[in-house]
Amino acid sequence: MKSGRAFPLGATVTPQGTNFSVFSAHATEVQLLLFDGTLDAPASRIIDLDISVNRTAHYWHICVEDIKPGQRYGYRMNGPFQPENGHRFNSQKLLLDPYGRAVETWGYRREAAIEPGDNQTESMKSVVTQVDSYDWEDDQPPRRPFSETVIYELHVAGFTKHLNSGVAPERRGTFAGLIEKVPYLKDLGITAVELMPVFQFDAGDAPVGLTNYWGYSSVSFFSPHLAYSSKANPLSALDEFRDLVKALHRAGIEAILDVVYNHSPEGNENGPTLSYRGLDNHSYYILQTDQSHYANFTGTGNTLSGNSSIVRRMILDSLRYWALEMRVDGFRFDLASVLSRDELGNVLSSSAILMDIDSDPQLVEMKLMAEVWDAAGLYQVGSFAGDRWKEWNGRFRDDLQGFLRGDPGKIIGLQQRLLGSQDLYASGEYPPEQSVNFAACHDGFTLNDLVSYAQEHNEGNLEINGAGNSNKLSSNSGTEGDTEDEAIDLLRSRQIRSALALAILSTGTPLLLMGDEVRRTQKGNNNAYCQDNEISWFDWTLCNKHADLFRFTKLLIQYHQHLRPDSEGRMLTMNQLMQSIKFEWHGVELFKPDTSESSRSIAVSGYRSDGRAFHLIVSEYWEPLQFALPPPAVNAGHWCRMIDTSRPSPEDIDDVPVDIREAVSYLVNPHSLVMLVTMRDAM
Repeated sequence: MKSGRAFPLGATVTPQGTNFSVFSAHATEVQLLLFDGTLDAPASRIIDLDISVNRTAHYWHICVEDIKPGQRYGYRMNGPFQPENGHRFNSQKLLLDPYGRAVETWGYRREAAIEPGDNQTESMKSVVTQVDSYDWEDDQPPRRPFSETVIYELHVAGFTKHLNSGVAPERRGTFAGLIEKVPYLKDLGITAVELMPVFQFDAGDAPVGLTNYWGYSSVSFFSPHLAYSSKANPLSALDEFRDLVKALHRAGIEAILDVVYNHSPEGNENGPTLSYRGLDNHSYYILQTDQSHYANFTGTGNTLSGNSSIVRRMILDSLRYWALEMRVDGFRFDLASVLSRDELGNVLSSSAILMDIDSDPQLVEMKLMAEVWDAAGLYQVGSFAGDRWKEWNGRFRDDLQGFLRGDPGKIIGLQQRLLGSQDLYASGEYPPEQSVNFAACHDGFTLNDLVSYAQEHNEGNLEINGAGNSNKLSSNSGTEGDTEDEAIDLLRSRQIRSALALAILSTGTPLLLMGDEVRRTQKGNNNAYCQDNEISWFDWTLCNKHADLFRFTKLLIQYHQHLRPDSEGRMLTMNQLMQSIKFEWHGVELFKPDTSESSRSIAVSGYRSDGRAFHLIVSEYWEPLQFALPPPAVNAGHWCRMIDTSRPSPEDIDDVPVDIREAVSYLVNPHSLVMLVTMRDAM
C-alpha cells in the first residue's frame, strides 16, 4: 500500500495500483473495506487510513496494489454523532463512494442501513471500474439544434418490460431491450429520448411491499442503474448503457438524461445511512437552523446543498463524466430550482452551480433543460438562470389541460402558449424553443387518462397521501375510466389528438410522454412512481389497437419539422420570429377573437416572409361552429386542409394537404382542432 493521492476522487486504476480518494471534512477515522468473496460475505480486507499519511486537507486517500476492475469496496467513517451540530457519523455503516463508477446491489436491504449494527453484508457496494476501454467505433452524436428537436420521455424498464414487448426475457426492462426498440422510436420520428433516471437508485425507497420504479432516488451520480443491465453485472452495465447511446446515435436520436441532483434517498433524520449522511452530513445537505433536521425543499425529506463547494464540484464532475465518457447529448434537471438555493436554503439571484453548468466549456454542446420549480413553492418558469437553459413549461401543460377540460377563462392563456409564451419570456431575446411544451409527462395522468378519469386512482400506492400531482385538470366525459360508449370514446380521441397537435405544433420544443401516441393508460394512477407492473409498462398491443393515433402523431412530427421557425437555416430569437411572421387572431368572424371568460374557441393565422401561411382553429365548444377563413396571402397559393381531428382516420391528418380553395368558411366540429396551410399549384 502507498499513501495515494487526493485527485482524482473515486477509485482510479493506475500502473501503481488503484488509487482511492474520498472527501470528509469532519471524519476522525476512515476505513476502506474490500470484498473478495461471495456477494453476501463480510469484507475480506479492512484497511485503516492513517490520518498522518492518508489525508490531505479534507481528502482521505490510499493506493492499493493488485486491485482490478470489478473489485467491490466501501467506506466506514468514524466521527462525532452530534445531530445538533449537523454530524451523523456511524462507524457501523458501509458507505458508497460518491464517485464510484458502478454499484453492486446484490443482497442490499434498506432497513439494514437504518437498524443498529453492522450492515456490510446487506449494503450496496461501490465497484472499481476502468471506463476508457470501450470501443465507440464510428459513433457520431447527432448534435441537433433545439429547433429540430422533438423529445420523447420514456422509462428504460417500462418500455420493454411487458410480456408482449417481443423482447427476450433476459433483456426485458434493460438497456439492451431498449436497443431493440430503437427502430420504433425512429419510425415515430422523435429526435431525442429523455430517459427517466438511469443513475443507480435505491429501489427500496418506497412503501413496504412496493419498489421505487421511477428512479428519482439516486444513490450514485456516476453509476448506471444495475437492474437495467441484462447481465446484472456492474461492469457490463457500463458497456450496455454505452451500447444504447451508440444505437440511438446511429438512428439519429439524441440521449438526454433526467438527472436528480436535488436530494438523495437517505431521507430525513430517520432515514438510512447510505453515503453522504455517513461521509459528512454537514457538508452535503442543507440543514435547518437547529442542524438536527433537514431542509426539505424537495418533498423527499432532505435537500442536497448544490451551492456548497463539495456538492457543486460533484455535480459538475458527474455532468462532465456522462457527457465525455458516456457521450450523452443533454440533461433534464429534476426540481432544478433547488439549485437556486444557497447553503441555508435562501433563493439566490445568481446561483453559482447553475452559472457553472451554463458556462462550462466541456458541457457547451449539451442540451440543458430544467424543471423550474421545487416542492417548497419556488416557481421560476420564465425566470430561470443562465443563457442556455430551456424550461419545462408547467404553464403550458396547465393552460392546455384546463382548456381541454372546458375551464372558463383559458383562451388568453392558450393564445400565449401557442406562440411561445411571450408573457413569460418578455425580453424576446430567447430562442423560440425556450419553452419545452408538453401536454402530459411522467408526473401526472397519461394523456389517455387525462380525458378518461375525473379522479386519481392511486390506491395501489399504499399511501394515505399518495395523491400525486394535486394540480390535476382531468375530466372523464361522463364515465370514469374505460368505456364501451362510442360517443364518449370519440370525444376522448378528439381531445387526445388536439392535445398532441397543440403540444407538437405550438412554438417551442415539443415533448411527448411514452405511450401517449397509442393511448397508454395507468388506470387513473397519476403518481405511479412505485408501480413496477403493467400499470406503468408500455403495452405493445396498443400499437395495433391505436395504429391510427400512432400515424397521426408521426405525421404531426413530420409537419413540425416542416413548419419549424428556422426552416430557412437561420437561428432566430423570439423577436426575430415575430418580425418574420405576421400573426392575426380571429373568432368565428375574422379579426374578432372571443377572449371572454366563457369563450371555448380561438383561431390564429400566420403569414411568413417566404409566402407560406397557416390557419389554426381550436374549439372545445360543445356544438359545431362555422369559422370564416381569411384570404391567403398574395402569391401564397390556396388553403389546404392538413388536420381536422374530428374526421375519421386517415382523414384526421393528411399525408398531402387536401385542397379546399373554394371554401370561405370551415365548419369545426365540437372538441376539435383544424389546421390549414397554403400551397401553390406548382408545388
